[in-house]
Parts: sequence; structure tokens; C-alpha cells
Amino acid sequence: MQELAARRTRIANARADFLRSGHATERAESRDVSDVVSASWQRSLSAGVDPATSHAVYHDDLDLSSRLVRCSEPVMARLGDEMAGWPMSIVLCDSKARILRRSENDRSIGAMLDSVSLAPGFNYGEDSIGTNGIGTVFESGKPLFIVGAEHFLEELQDFACAGSPIRDPLTGRVEGVLDISCLSEYSSPLMHSLVRSAARDIEQNLLLDRSRCQQALFEAFVRQDSRKRGAVIAVGGTVAMSNAVAQMLFDPIEQWTIQEHARYLMIGKTNPVDEIELTSGKVVHLRGVRITAGNDPAGIIVTVTLVSERTPESTRPPGLVVPLAGSAAAPVPRAMAPAERVSPLLKRARTGIFEALAENQPLLVMGETGCGKLTIIQDVFTESIPAGNCLVFDSGPTMKPRLQAVKSHLRAPATETALVVFTNIDRLDGAGIEDVKLCLLAISAHTGSTRVAATVSDANMLSRDTFRELLTRFDRAVTVPPLRHRLEDLPAVVQRVLTTLGQGNGRRRARLSAGALRVVAGYSWPGNIRQLTDALATALGTRPVGEIEAEDLPAFVRHGAQRALSTLEAIERDMIVAALAEADGNRVQAAAALGIARSSLYRKLKAYGIEET
Repeated sequence: MQELAARRTRIANARADFLRSGHATERAESRDVSDVVSASWQRSLSAGVDPATSHAVYHDDLDLSSRLVRCSEPVMARLGDEMAGWPMSIVLCDSKARILRRSENDRSIGAMLDSVSLAPGFNYGEDSIGTNGIGTVFESGKPLFIVGAEHFLEELQDFACAGSPIRDPLTGRVEGVLDISCLSEYSSPLMHSLVRSAARDIEQNLLLDRSRCQQALFEAFVRQDSRKRGAVIAVGGTVAMSNAVAQMLFDPIEQWTIQEHARYLMIGKTNPVDEIELTSGKVVHLRGVRITAGNDPAGIIVTVTLVSERTPESTRPPGLVVPLAGSAAAPVPRAMAPAERVSPLLKRARTGIFEALAENQPLLVMGETGCGKLTIIQDVFTESIPAGNCLVFDSGPTMKPRLQAVKSHLRAPATETALVVFTNIDRLDGAGIEDVKLCLLAISAHTGSTRVAATVSDANMLSRDTFRELLTRFDRAVTVPPLRHRLEDLPAVVQRVLTTLGQGNGRRRARLSAGALRVVAGYSWPGNIRQLTDALATALGTRPVGEIEAEDLPAFVRHGAQRALSTLEAIERDMIVAALAEADGNRVQAAAALGIARSSLYRKLKAYGIEET
């Protein structure tokens, strides 16, 4: 007992030395202070935690009906029975170090913990209150026993706490922390063993709980496979299954594409039926059935029908030459050249643009600012008509010069097929709208082979009365998805941007390292390709030669990148943001509109980093 008291005194002295000097001293590096605690003190100091005045922050948006809470309840109840008569408290925290539940069998310890805000709703992250048995467990990723002076905050010096991470058995992600806390004088190494064992029991419950959904999905998959002779694919959570027919018809990349699109259909409100073109050129029809286990979504089963396959290059007919009425022979777009492997959503947009050009339909291309609308239009036009001429007019307050340029083009002899593109027509004022209408009328009356397209970044603007007559001049609308909805395209987009930037930088050939590409993939790119271009230009300036590393990227990319959202997650995140905006930030209304529980909405807000609405 005397040796234990002496050791705790040495730790207290080492902590005092550390706080005075701001770094680990000889005493702080002694065997009495573990490497984990020493590193935690340094992190706490770097995070700006004040050992005398810092305190836990309260949050009121806890998910008290989550899987973690549900699976922890029986374990915490049993642990409380085992600790009867021992003045201790059991604490459950979520993945953000916020306390979800606390139970104790002694009022006095409960009152003491209330005084240091170790209570439901308060955040015990290390960056808020320094070294402790909850936040430091998250930082280290392993069970810890923090006693007395090992705590960074002075008001926690009287306590001992043993914490253990709770991991999802399938993903390995830390879902929360289980903690046992008491006064230091009542502490025992047994606390460490108890909390680790209890955390393992909760993890087993998480596995069983998740298996309920997986079992429901598996049983539905087996039933569907027995009824259908064709390809059947099931996805849900981290599980994906394909029957023998699907494995025979589609290679692994094609199966992955179908699985991702099935996840996209699963979260939608409409019938889960769609037709997509795979990167290999195959066109498939998907018909899905959503599967639930009780009130929880388990996944989706899709039957996949092969509609068509790409015509081999050797047998593809060349571009046709068809005379247009009243004009010299003019080529119509030939079949698109096989582009680089692209996501189904982008391929759908490219196909729509190609078909509109082929049929000479006035085309409206919609999409977020900077997502590459104009580039895609130009690419498809150039691939289908290599000798064509693309005329681009940026919409502005004065469209008269553009109108004159279009008229001059129409008066010139028709020697080549041309495409006139008006960009950002949603920015037009009343006079500009009238000018564009005149241009469209002149093009439609022309007997030549001039095609027309326009781009829109803010589709909401088109609902204005002033736009309605202008919209009647377009026969087809295509939407280009934002970059975050087509992560499959990101490597090719990055390389294309780097190539373009390198041409203006002494023909430098640049590329991203694997680590830098992971960081880029982890950022949501709200400004799309335009923002990506600015970030890569900064990185090129930071590292004038050689491969670009993660640290060369701007801080907003590195700090904002957590993990790469899948296409499904990115679309789901956008749906939540839109629902919150529609409900003026009212989360209850937004959850009702999305058809999910309010607790699920709170969980997704944190998971996707949607902090404000």
C-alpha cells in the first residue's frame, strides 16, 4: 500500500514538472508514467486544454435508441449486479466520446461524478478535458486504466477510471467506450479486467444484432435465387452476394458497379427499378426488392437482366453521312468512341448528351457549379464529330455581342458541323433571356447543321416565370452528377486536371502519391472539379518537382478529409441536407420527410459531419 501511494506521488510530481516545462521531463519519462499517458499529456497540452479551467461540453442530440445502447443494456445491468456494494459507476459513451448512459449503485459517487460533468450528454474527448479513461481510449484505441494524477484535468485527480473500446465486430470501427469510474482510494486493477470483459460481451451482442439483418437478407436472397433463373445480387451493410448466373455474366468490376447502384436504389423513395450502362458497355436492367428486419433496413435484392452488349469495334459501322434538308451533306454524330471507364451516373449523362446531339435536339445540361458540364459536352461532341466546331458563349448581363456572333456564324457557308453552347443561363437577367431566345429561334430556323446546348448550375432558378418560355426551346435535359457521387471517376479526373495544369507549368508530368489520392478521395469537394483544380494547383506550387504527397495539399483538404464516402453515402448525405433545408432546420420534420427515425437522423448528421443546417 505504501509503495502504491509513493508511486502515485511520483506520478503527481511528474505531471507537475510537465505542466511547468511544457514537455516530458526525466521524471515524466520514468517507468511510473506510461508512454500512453505521457503522449496523452502532450496531446492535451497541444490541444489547448487548460488543466485548471477546462470542462466537458454538453450536447443534446444523443442517439439513445442506437444499436450500441440496445446491445449494451443487458451487459451494463449484469455488470452492475456483479459490482453491488462497490461504490463505482458504469458509463457508456458513443463514438464521439459523448456519454450516453451512466449507472451506479451508490448516490455519493453519482453526486461526485455530476460535479465533474461525467454525466449523460457531456463530451469526454481528450481534446476537451485531456487525459481520461474515455477520450484517451479513443486516441490509443486500446483499454486503459487511468488513476489519480494521470488525469490531465485537476478536477479529475480524485478519480480512477478503466475504459475499453467497443468495436463493431465486422467493420472493426470503434462504436463507443465502456468505462468504470470510482474514487482513487477504491480503485483496483480488477476494474481493468471487468471493463474489458464487459466490452467484449457488448461486441458479441453487436454481432448478434447485426446478424439479424444479415440473416433476413440471406434468407430473402436464397428465396429469390430459387424463384429466378437469371442473375440475382443482394447487398446490405458490408455484405454483398451474387448467385452463379450473376458471377458467370459479370466480372468482379461489373458486379461491384451493380452492387453500388443497388445501394443507391435502396435509399430512394421511388420504385427500385432502373437501367444502367456498365463501364464495359453492357446495358443491364435492375429490379429491386427492399428487405427489412423488423423496423431496420437489411438491404436490397436485385434481379439483373442483360439488355445489350457493346458492338465489337471490328464490326461497328463507321459514322453515317446523311444529307439534311436544304443543305449540303453534313455528318451526324457517329457512335461515341469508347471513353475511359466511367461511373454509371456519368455514363448516363454522356449517353444523354450524345443522343441529343445525334438527333439534333436542343439540349439543357444541369449540374452543380464546377462539376464539368461544359467539358463533358465538348468531349462528347469532339468524340462523335472530330471535325466539328464548338462555339461557347458565357451568359452575362449583355448578350448582344453573343447574338451577333451566332448570327455571323449562321450566315457563313456551312463547311462543318457546329455546336453552340450557352453556359450558365440561370444567371441571365430579363434582357439576356430575350437575347438567348432570339439566338435559339435563329438556330432552329437555320437550314445548316448547327446544334445548340445550354448549361445550368442552379436549376431552382428555372422555376421563375421569366424562364418558362425559354425552357420550351429545349427538347432534352441531362444532369451531370457532382464529383462526390462518382468517386470511380476521381483518379481519371485528377490525372486529367494534373495534365492540364502541367501543360501550363513547363510541361511538367505530375501525379499524386497513393496517400495523397486517399486524402483527395476523403474530401467531399463541394466546389467539384473547379475546387479540385485549385487544390491541385496549390499542391503543384508547394512541390515544384516530384510526386505530390498528402502534405502538399491545402489544409482544408487534409483536415476535411475523414474517409471517402461511397456513392450511396454521398447521395444519402445530400438527401439529408436537402430535407433539412426544406424543413428550415427542423430535424423532426426532416426525419419525417426522409422516412427515418429522429435518432437515426442524429446519428447520420454526425457520421456525415453535417454540423449546421
